[in-house]
Amino acid sequence: MDSETTQTIIGGSRRDFMKTLTGATTVSALAGVSIPHVHAAEGISAKQIALVGCGGRGTGAAAQALAVKALPTKLVAMADVFENKLNGSAKGLERKFSRREEDKGKFDVDPENRFIGFDGYKGAMDVLSPGDIVILATPLAFRWVHFKYAIDKGLHVFMEKPLTADAPTSKRMLALAGEADKKNLKVGVGLMVRHCRGRRELWDRIQNGEIGDIIAMRAYRQHGPVASAFSKKKPDDKSELSYQIDRFHSFLWASGGLFNDFYIHQIDETCWMKNAWPVSAVASGGRHYRGIKDGQPDPYGNDYVDQNFDTYNVEYTFDDGTKFFFNGRTMFGCRDDMSSVVHGSKRSAIVSSAGHTPGKVRIFQGQLQPRRGGTVWAYPQPEENPYQLEWDDLVEAIRDDLPFNEVRRGVQASLVSSMGRHAAHTGQEVKLKSFLEHEHEFAPDADKMTLDGEAPVKADADGRYPIPMPGVNKKREY
Repeated sequence: MDSETTQTIIGGSRRDFMKTLTGATTVSALAGVSIPHVHAAEGISAKQIALVGCGGRGTGAAAQALAVKALPTKLVAMADVFENKLNGSAKGLERKFSRREEDKGKFDVDPENRFIGFDGYKGAMDVLSPGDIVILATPLAFRWVHFKYAIDKGLHVFMEKPLTADAPTSKRMLALAGEADKKNLKVGVGLMVRHCRGRRELWDRIQNGEIGDIIAMRAYRQHGPVASAFSKKKPDDKSELSYQIDRFHSFLWASGGLFNDFYIHQIDETCWMKNAWPVSAVASGGRHYRGIKDGQPDPYGNDYVDQNFDTYNVEYTFDDGTKFFFNGRTMFGCRDDMSSVVHGSKRSAIVSSAGHTPGKVRIFQGQLQPRRGGTVWAYPQPEENPYQLEWDDLVEAIRDDLPFNEVRRGVQASLVSSMGRHAAHTGQEVKLKSFLEHEHEFAPDADKMTLDGEAPVKADADGRYPIPMPGVNKKREY
């Protein structure tokens, strides 16, 4: 990585930060700008779309891609390593886009354009022509592999977050972002909160000094177990690698664990409000128990074999000394909270109230943020769905040939998330500059994997996988 890119990631002036992360590369991050929805002109040929990774988020992204109004769109190819996931996604999308007359023809995936297996992504992208769009929604370990092929094919890209889980892959993705720019390819990243019009206006108000200087930020994601983050022992009838990919939230190589996959949103949105990335992190966390069995806590080690902690507490520090406190918890029976808050020297603000949408952003007179009263500004309700807005912005950039490449910001958000996770898993203070030089790549041969091949991590004789041991393993997470 060159020194300019490193400086962008570990710090720099506000002007440099904004030049790199907003106006110069990503029109979608222009805070406070309302981009009108423009209906496509009649007679424009449809942009063909391929979906690579047919899980829930990939299926949702495809639905949003087919709902844009700036250009006509058509899904023509799909790929996944699991046939049941592809079939389920296809059935749901076909049903959704057959109800209304104006939607008919948007789902147009012939059986020969449905590809199963590790090389299925090539088949799906080969159906497209240069200038078409591919959705990359597989586990992050394969993001750089698929992105490289998309660039070679001259395709615009929408890729889901997170983008990376370690430093070597982050450097690779940053280099690929430059290659995409050389071909004038537009690339969106699924950190959809950046496209929320309410958060944009809040960002603008914070930059204009309405809450004073930011003195602290805090975010919470506390709820019960999520997705495939907690896993029990592999069934005998499933191969090791297919099991790990199917349960990708359970494995750091595949997803960065639940920390990266779920917590990245609030880490990204709070750093956006600060207009900077933290330069270091200290953290704690641990594995406790999951649920109740026979009236008693069900302890770890009996059934659960994944690599995640149940609790994460991270103190991020910015180069001016400002602190950002993140708290994550995935345990039954505890208080739920999913919010992000910014405290300024004059006022405070809510970035997220209780989830990603609606944000219900507001600015308060003081620091207490009462349920009633004390609000000096609030974004009008109802809000537009940011999952749709991110697609509207991407397709409008393709139509109007506007600069649009969110990969650098997506990598930075992934790196900062990984830094916090690494601090919790090792028990050490981690500086972003040194983390960037860390050599541990979780899945170095992601481009060579086959379903019957070796998995990046192996279970012991009892079917358990290596877990982080803070203070014991100080340099690597496992």
